[in-house]
Order: sequence, then C-alpha cells, then structure tokens
Amino acid sequence: MKFVRYIMKNAALASVPKHIEHFSKFSPSPLSMKQFLDFGSINACEKTSFVFLRQELPVRLSNIMKEINLLPNKLLTTPSVQTVQSWYIQSLMEILEFLDKNPDDQVLGEFVDALVTIRNRHNDVVPTMAQGIIEYKEAFPQDQVTNQNIQYFLDRFYMSRISIRMLINQHTLVFDGTLNPVHPNTIGSIDPHCEVGDVVQDAFHSAKMLCDQYYLRSPDLILQEMCRTKKKNLPISIVYVPSHLYHMLFELFKNAMRATIETHDHSSTLPPVEVMVALGDEDLSIKMSDKGGGVPFRRIDNLFSYMYSTAPAPRIGERARPPLAGFGYGLPISRLYAQYFQGDLQLYSMEGHGTDAVIYLKALSTDSVERLPVYNKTALKNYKVSLEVDDWCIPSREPLDLSIHKVRK
Repeated sequence: MKFVRYIMKNAALASVPKHIEHFSKFSPSPLSMKQFLDFGSINACEKTSFVFLRQELPVRLSNIMKEINLLPNKLLTTPSVQTVQSWYIQSLMEILEFLDKNPDDQVLGEFVDALVTIRNRHNDVVPTMAQGIIEYKEAFPQDQVTNQNIQYFLDRFYMSRISIRMLINQHTLVFDGTLNPVHPNTIGSIDPHCEVGDVVQDAFHSAKMLCDQYYLRSPDLILQEMCRTKKKNLPISIVYVPSHLYHMLFELFKNAMRATIETHDHSSTLPPVEVMVALGDEDLSIKMSDKGGGVPFRRIDNLFSYMYSTAPAPRIGERARPPLAGFGYGLPISRLYAQYFQGDLQLYSMEGHGTDAVIYLKALSTDSVERLPVYNKTALKNYKVSLEVDDWCIPSREPLDLSIHKVRK
C-alpha cells in the first residue's frame, strides 16, 4: 500500500508543471469588498464558494508560481526559497484533488480542512522568503538590476499571498459553523462597520506595550477624527478587514515610537504621536505624524525596499532581538495591505523634524476591489529589465577641480 501511495505521489508531482502551465493561462478574478460580503452573507451558498475557490485558488497559485521560476538561479537555489516552492507545490496539489469532486457535505468538510491545512502551512512564508533573500545576499555580490527584479517579484508575491489568504479566511471563517466571540458582527474577516478609531487605539496600545518593555517609556497618542458627511458624535467606520488595518497601523506606530524616543533620548518628555482620521466621499485617510527627526529624502525609497533594513537581520526563531525591528519588511508589506483594496501608504518626511505617514483607503465597498498580479508578457518584460545609461547627468560627489580649466597665458 505504501508503494502504491509512493507511485501515486510521484505521478502527481510529475503533473504539477502541466497544471501550472494550464492554470497560469487564466487571469485571476478580483473581487470587491461588496462581493466578499455577498459571499459571506446569511444567504451565502457554501457550494458556490467551493466551486469558485477550487478554480480560483489554482489560478492565483499558478500565476505567481510561474513568476517564482523567473527569479535568478542563485536565489532559487537557496534552501529557504526551495522550501517556499515546495509549500506552493504541495498546496496546489491538494486543491487540485477537489476539481472533479461532487460538493456533498463530506467533500465540503474536507475542503475546509484542506484550506486550513494550506493556510497553516503558509504561515511562515514571509520570514522564510526573507531568510532566502538574506542567504542570497550573504553568498553573492549584489547588482542593481537583480535587486530591482527581486523587489518587483516580492511585491507581487506577497500581494498574491495576501489575496490567497483572504479567500481562504473568508471561506473557512464563514462556513466552519462557528461565531467569532471577539467580533460577532464580522462576516469572515470583514467588519461591515469597522470603527477606525478603535483599530487605531488597539494598534497604539500594542506598540506602546512593546515600546515600554524595550525603552521603558513611550510617547502618548493624540487622535482626531474629521468627517463632514456624518454626525459629529458618531465614530468613523468603513467596510474593511480590521486585521489588515491593524497590521498597517501597528507597523507605523512602532516606527514612529522608535524614531521619537531615539531622537529625544536625552529629553525628559516625549512629543506625542498624532493621528488624524478623515472620511470623504471617496477616500478614508489616516495620517500619523511624529517628531522623530525625519528621514533624508534620498532614503525614502529605501524604506520600502526588501533589500534594505536599518536593523540587523534576524534569524527565523530568534527571540532575543529588539521588538521594534525585524527583517525590514514592515513598511513594504504594510503598503501592500493598503494597495490590496486599491488604497496606498505614503511617507512624507522632513529631516530634522519628523515624518507623516498617510494610509489611503477606499470609502466605498464597491470601489474596494482586489489588486492582483497576473502573469503575462508585460510581467515577463519586467524580469528582463537591463541597466541602461542614464539620460540625465549624474552629479559627482567630489569637488570640481577648476585648475584643469585654467586658461594658459
């Protein structure tokens, strides 16, 4: 029996490239926040969700798996990246087992169990891929073109991961038959009335606790809300995923607190971190302002780079590292969470003063549509970008030697 299972497993593995090639020819189907709510409403049909996911998940997995193979061979051969690849192959194989199954109660239950297994398997994808980048950087010299390709890939790879987890979470949370006791009004992972101020407070207090543990003090929070279209007494709320918003705010609070304390290290008082939440007809904007000394303009882009970190690179499982630092992935992934539903995260810094971080989200659930990577010729071209000669003069850092220009008498 073991031999038969071994043969069947090897046969399934051999067919994986064929399946990837097939499903990568289809573009992912982006859903709006409203469609997610409809899928998870009281009248939601588990069979409909099952039929959609058993087709859509292989499409999303296959599209990004095609792009993994476009990475430099030196990066692909690192142990950590190979581990991530094996997880994706295993997950694809498990979903494909449901392609031809009739969605009766037993199959639907098995499907939920399979999705939970896949979600748990991929829990450590971000730190494992980050470890692969570290292994690559330690073993091989860096060049600008390769770093640019890796940045392009990781933005798309992590965005794909966010979208896949969103699909899995919605199905498993809605159809596993249990109610979330902490957030009983949520539909899956979406809160139809997500009170932004509450999430700001939660993220602030979590970051404050870490800050107090490490620095023994922390700045205060000043929170304001502005909305011209609602009654002043009502808190601002939108249809959103609270965990996504919390992730973004927690990262920004950590950065703001760390910068504030290190800039005012010898001061007895700390300037507060100020947050303004504003709701308009189209946008929900959250501005976080600190007086943490700011960042030079030329370094702003580095803050969103996966190849750059101001803190020492940790190892997976390392516990004795500062709680306010990590792989340096906090800001780029927070920006992806904002962009996932057509928003954005931008930094405006004044060196010598402080930084404003602004999160832009869509105010309407119909406008909040998934932003998904698709494997096509345009994507392929981005992996073949070569370093071209700049068509602007590059200023020299050395002082100009005017003596060579002296006119002979």
